Amino acid sequence: MRLSSATADSLPANIARGDYDRAAQRRGIVHLGIGAFHRAHQAAFTDIAMSAGDRHWMITGVSLRSAAVQALLTPQDGLFTVSERGEGGEQVRLVSSVAEVLVASEAPGEITRALASPDTRIATLTVTEKGYCRAPDGTLDAAALADGITIYHLLARAVIDRHDAGLAPLTLVSCDNVAENGPMLRAGLAEYLDRLSPTHRRWFEAVWACPSTMVDRIVPATTADELAHVAGQIGMRDEGAVVTEPFAQWVIEDRFAGPRPCWEAAGAQLVGDVRPFEAAKLRMLNGAHSALAYLGLERGHIFVHQAINDPQIRSTVEGLMRNEAAASLAPVGGQDIARYADGLLMRFHNPSLRHRLAQIATDGSQKIGPRWLEPIRLNRLARRSSPATLMALAAWIRHVRGDRSPVCDPLAGRLRRLWSEAGADGIVSALFDQDGMFSREAWQLQPVDRAALQRLL
Repeated sequence: MRLSSATADSLPANIARGDYDRAAQRRGIVHLGIGAFHRAHQAAFTDIAMSAGDRHWMITGVSLRSAAVQALLTPQDGLFTVSERGEGGEQVRLVSSVAEVLVASEAPGEITRALASPDTRIATLTVTEKGYCRAPDGTLDAAALADGITIYHLLARAVIDRHDAGLAPLTLVSCDNVAENGPMLRAGLAEYLDRLSPTHRRWFEAVWACPSTMVDRIVPATTADELAHVAGQIGMRDEGAVVTEPFAQWVIEDRFAGPRPCWEAAGAQLVGDVRPFEAAKLRMLNGAHSALAYLGLERGHIFVHQAINDPQIRSTVEGLMRNEAAASLAPVGGQDIARYADGLLMRFHNPSLRHRLAQIATDGSQKIGPRWLEPIRLNRLARRSSPATLMALAAWIRHVRGDRSPVCDPLAGRLRRLWSEAGADGIVSALFDQDGMFSREAWQLQPVDRAALQRLL
């Protein structure tokens, strides 16, 4: 038996669930990039908000690339479970907030109609760093824009259609691990719209909202063994199940173009300025995760909990977090950075979350700027060195050479060619000097750091 609307009433009584009538709810959200993280985070928050009485926020999910998630969820009428595993055991919740999953290449018209629906007031995104199609200098990458349907094709059409139909603007909520994700999305969409219609660009910039957010929840890819375990827990197959940790955080800039779900019912924080929370998460959690990935893969580890238990790696990661990333931050009231680091180390040690290092190591060229290069820059301005971060950066440089393990990165081919042309003696300069690949002024490494990095290769 498989999970679906017809079988959900047969779930065990200990499976948590909402009490709203799905069929009576309108669709208020379109989500671009419906993967495991969205299902364990924004979809779960929305499910709890509707369970608390805030109705009509069902989600139309969109897969930009693969039809895999549609194949998982459509036979289940959009239903799936979220299993939280920690020291206190396991808790399972049925999430009912996803109404439908569409695939961009198969149903672009349905997606644009959903975005232009009067019922839709929010569009959320989890498309990873590369989904924003940015070149290393921060502008839109023409080659990436030409590679299939992107967020800009869909959102620009939404701006045009809603303007021409006299409909209200949307709030676009980026939930990706990129610095100032709201302004970045706003700038990218404005740049794209300007090529199509300056009139519509001006309307977008005047009345649409793109709040910044910080999202935090560790969500490994679900394995066949975990699906079998979930089936044993719920008494039926759930091909869309996700497994995660008990911890979940969502900090949202309180700036919307219209109505929004009461995500506070699930614990979301609405704040005036997300940047202090975003910086701590990017540099400490994400920066440490990336360090664990590249250093751990080099030493033959597979999972995060294995890498953090390697004394050599743990020492480097703890130094990166406590001495370097933390030193680069400007905490606001209520932020206890030392306690945050303690909590991160506990979360990394969780053996019930089999979080693969190879999953974290993807798309490194899109991640190292805000996670590592920015704190290195800030520490250098304060006359502080960053030896642990440079060790992690050296491991990434060795990784993208591509001769030890597969490299999953949108710039993998370019990085391999750069290694071939520059060699070990020139690769650091080719990447990080004034004319290097990472030529954005804020992320150029100073000569003293380039020299230290070169010695680590």
